[in-house]
Amino acid sequence: MTTTATSSLIQSLQCSNCGQAYSPFVRQTLSVCCHAPLLSRYDLEAGFAKSALIHRDKSLWRYAEILPVIEPENRVTLGEGFTPLFSLPRLAERYSLQQLTLKDEGLNPTGSFKARGLSLAVSKAKENGEKACIVPTAGNAGVAMAAYCARAGLEAVVVMPRHTPEAFREECMAYGATVVLIDGLINDCAAKVQEMNRNGDYFDVSTLKEPYRLEGKKTMGYEIAEQLDWQLPDVIMYPTGGGTGLIGIWKAFTEMKQLGWLTPDQPLPRLVAVQAENCRPVVDTFWGRQANSKQYVGQPTLANGLAVPRPIGEPLMLQVLQESGGTALAVSEEQMLEGVRELGRYEGIFVAPEGGAIWAAAKQLIQQGWLHPEEHIVLLNTGSGQKYLDNVKGIW
Repeated sequence: MTTTATSSLIQSLQCSNCGQAYSPFVRQTLSVCCHAPLLSRYDLEAGFAKSALIHRDKSLWRYAEILPVIEPENRVTLGEGFTPLFSLPRLAERYSLQQLTLKDEGLNPTGSFKARGLSLAVSKAKENGEKACIVPTAGNAGVAMAAYCARAGLEAVVVMPRHTPEAFREECMAYGATVVLIDGLINDCAAKVQEMNRNGDYFDVSTLKEPYRLEGKKTMGYEIAEQLDWQLPDVIMYPTGGGTGLIGIWKAFTEMKQLGWLTPDQPLPRLVAVQAENCRPVVDTFWGRQANSKQYVGQPTLANGLAVPRPIGEPLMLQVLQESGGTALAVSEEQMLEGVRELGRYEGIFVAPEGGAIWAAAKQLIQQGWLHPEEHIVLLNTGSGQKYLDNVKGIW
């Protein structure tokens, strides 16, 4: 058995709006001061050499020093992380691109990138003595929370839209979770979670309403850097619903600069937020069509994870896009299905509709000249297409 680090360097949680510090050793939700997401801060001057990674397990826990779980016995793990980074040579040739790769998060436990965040959230719930967790979900987050709660021996309650594909509901129930179905989108589910959790009996692991899912998602950024031998790509295309991964990947790059794992003058990738035409709140705010998404009304989409009409992390997402020199765009349902078809037929990868959306968006940006043929483009597929068979049936 290879060795894994045992000591977290976490120092505090920090309000993302004003910077006020909070304890990382008790239950925390949004900051009391600004009602904003909390960000984990670490003692990055204490020393965490990337050479320490050489003999560690191939999982996200190889980065334990910059994760918030204090005691190793509290780690709730199913082997999440260190997903492969595939070259896409046939599509690259077809579209005259020099370097096109895809990080396939569908190969995580429970079939999506949500395994990363929920592994960390449930681990901290266990460490803090919680007995039950609750989550509003478009599908994959509920499945992951149910699985990790089962692993930890915690009660799980999953609230999801009634139109969610059956595979997600069945898998949650297979892990022993209570499933509550709601007419509407994830914001309607969030309202139901608030109602059910008035007494605070459950640890609410809603996107960015607790600090730890973000820490699991940021490990995608660490892995991309490590898998590319610390030479970062030019662009990362990211399907954006709640935006935790987009924010987390950028947080990883800034932490790696502070750790000395990246050189001070090393350019960081431009990040692209990809949404569905049916639910494009961040795109509309980014392009000045609205002041913010607080009143945005979205529609269901084949990419269930993109149906987040009023993301609480929108200010942080916009900050990432600005700091990275990135952009935001939306694609139609047919475009994302064509993306699913092409990745399957040309590269043998069955992606979720969210994965199809990022490839469709990349093609748009190539046509517009925003992406250049000589650039290294990384597509981030967030889940396996297997769970979306109800959504994609008959597209072949």
